[in-house]
Amino acid sequence: MTQRQILWGTVCGTAVSAGALVYAQVALPAQPLLSDYVLVSGGPAPVLIGMLALAGACLTLAYGLAAGDPSRTAATRVLLLAGAAGLMMSAIFPTDPGGSEIGSLSGEIHRWSAAVVFNSLPVAGWVLARRRDAAPRWNAVRAMSLTSAVTLAIYLAAHPASFTSPLINGASFYGLMERALVLVEMGLIVVMALASHREHRVAADVAVPARPTETERPHRLAA
Repeated sequence: MTQRQILWGTVCGTAVSAGALVYAQVALPAQPLLSDYVLVSGGPAPVLIGMLALAGACLTLAYGLAAGDPSRTAATRVLLLAGAAGLMMSAIFPTDPGGSEIGSLSGEIHRWSAAVVFNSLPVAGWVLARRRDAAPRWNAVRAMSLTSAVTLAIYLAAHPASFTSPLINGASFYGLMERALVLVEMGLIVVMALASHREHRVAADVAVPARPTETERPHRLAA
């Protein structure tokens, strides 16, 4: 795969995932969390497509980083692979119904897998941009990583299982924060892919020497 194909694969996978999220929001009965759509009629398909498409985007980006800059992106690739694995596990093991008092094994695997996804992607973005120059593309990656981390913190504080939730009336907006977190992390994946692609192009341009002009070419001696 070329770097351009890798970029488009990452962007398209993320777009398909976002489209599945929008479809669930518009076409299905409202649910507190995105994972809960799998429990309603017609919900399993968009949930599975959304999670697996985003996992594919993470894997494609990790492959591109390995091909373009293997020495500086090892930690980022590990985190992207962890995020992809978490998404696939979340797709395979559905969540528990919201009213259930006893968590099933499937529900526990789903929750911990989602936690891996939500935590690994912001760190992946920050590690990728760390020690890079102050170019706009890397500043965008840093900004999206920080935004993801802040959104995650607010979501965790608002979640009904958190002790801080009653203090901030988190039950009224934790579902909205989860959706915001998913969208921000989707954006982060795309920004990471764009920044990496741009850096690869710049490196390729520097590596290829410019062709000499007519005035720079040595004149042949007359025979």
